[in-house]
Amino acid sequence: MKIRLGIMGSEDSVQIVRSIADEYPDFSCRSISFREIDEIIPLFKAHRQDVDMWLLPGRIAGVIAREWGGVPQPIFQILYKGSSLYKTLCEIFYTQPVKLTEISFDSILLEDLKQVFVEMGIPEEPAYVRPFEIGMTEEVGAAYHYGLWRSGKTKLAVTCTLGVKRRLEALGVPVYRVLPARSAVEAVLNLILRTAKMQMARDAQIAVQMFEMDTFPRSKEFQSADDLFTQEMNIAQKLITYAKSVQGALKTVGAGRFAVFTTRGMVREVTADFSALPSMEAFQQIHSYVVACGTGIGHSAYEAEFNAARALLTAKERGRGSWMVFFDDKTILGPLGMPEQITYEYAAEHLQEISQRTSVSVATLGRLASVWGKNRRSGLSAQELAVQLHILPRSARRLLVELERTGLAEVIGEESPGPRGRPRKKYKILLDKRQE
Repeated sequence: MKIRLGIMGSEDSVQIVRSIADEYPDFSCRSISFREIDEIIPLFKAHRQDVDMWLLPGRIAGVIAREWGGVPQPIFQILYKGSSLYKTLCEIFYTQPVKLTEISFDSILLEDLKQVFVEMGIPEEPAYVRPFEIGMTEEVGAAYHYGLWRSGKTKLAVTCTLGVKRRLEALGVPVYRVLPARSAVEAVLNLILRTAKMQMARDAQIAVQMFEMDTFPRSKEFQSADDLFTQEMNIAQKLITYAKSVQGALKTVGAGRFAVFTTRGMVREVTADFSALPSMEAFQQIHSYVVACGTGIGHSAYEAEFNAARALLTAKERGRGSWMVFFDDKTILGPLGMPEQITYEYAAEHLQEISQRTSVSVATLGRLASVWGKNRRSGLSAQELAVQLHILPRSARRLLVELERTGLAEVIGEESPGPRGRPRKKYKILLDKRQE
């Protein structure tokens, strides 16, 4: 599946970038040109559904997009620095008898220009540089250059904006336009490809939506056990319909609790990149019954389900109807659909304290805690721990010995793997303060 790449900028820069991007078979490109700055936000809105990622030549559209904050897709910029500036300056040196201190620049950061001067071995510093600012029009940019040129302070102008170039040409000002160099375009296109592959890998992760449902009838009249069972089956049937709409499968977790197994990409899509509640009709059928929902993301079904349970507990603390998401990097986001959402890192304070007095990282302790949560009744051997943590058995043994040394694990028995094998110790893990 090709990446739908929206290339937005002035006509000439878009044409250059598009000619290079079309050489990449992974992209399906859409050229989107603007003449005036006030066209940028409407163009973002108009192509919201047509684009997977944005590629913006220059700095202007990116500055406006960040200030506006309404672009949901990833944004990549080809900034006019480095090779793009070298190209323009070399052209000037070959064609114009002018000093660098006699050139005015716009829509370029002073730091970027200084860096180019240093790398080119130029001792002078740029004298006239005006970076782009919100509210700066092409008329203002042209007036900046024109005023310097007319007063004799400069002999030519360098602009990153096509409209400014056209206005200065009409005024008779010698002007050069900075355009993206091929090497700069290719570097960003390759970055987009790497990012897209990582996004595809993330989207393929398992996601579990764990629902706690209000299965008790709203009627005040007496309900028999059969009536209650029928009510729960009706809700389950609605959940099956919802699960199909997100290309998932339904699993009953317990009384009034259900889990929908799907993918991160599907959840991201139906929740508008984890910002809103689903809007499809299948969700509307279950919405009024939802006490809380926790979505867990993981590299395995086990990890995703465990994270979903954590998210559900957090959602219940937020109140009825709350949806929280627990990601594989141990960050929590939510509540979905609320005007103000929070994102924070989940790291229990007591695990941080344990990490400080042992040689075990917080991340490993967190994974160990999740494994222990599923093995409380039988205990853990080093071999079992190695399998579930995806580490070598000797590493698992070292981990358990370290925890036993610090009083965070204790031997509760042994098991024999066979008539000739050595007995394996079974451990109880004491990472939870309530067990200590």
